[in-house]
Amino acid sequence: MEAQLQASGIGLRFTQFLILKRLALMGPMSASELARSVELDGGAMTRQLDQLEGKGLLRRCPHEQDRRALRIELTPAGDAMWQQMTPCNEYVLDAAQKALDPTEREQLRDYLERVLQALRDM
Repeated sequence: MEAQLQASGIGLRFTQFLILKRLALMGPMSASELARSVELDGGAMTRQLDQLEGKGLLRRCPHEQDRRALRIELTPAGDAMWQQMTPCNEYVLDAAQKALDPTEREQLRDYLERVLQALRDM
């Protein structure tokens, strides 16, 4: 994925791609929720957020109900970057599944969704 991002002129690393993808698909969340969803520790997440915020792709906003907490959300530039990265994401997914016919792709998706749900239920 990172090679495809670079080939497309997008100067982000894979972890930064994952962060923007999570925010684009799931909406604003806390830094700890985001860190769990992309499997980063707190320190690594802070560094990534600092870099992405410095690029103007996301912002830390006060939480609506808890003034002590922050929510991480995409900026309009971050949303535009996600739109630019979406074809890279689709290209890599298609390339990874090129040996599968449509039925096998659907089966794989079903298996992965069930495994993910089982892990969430733990």
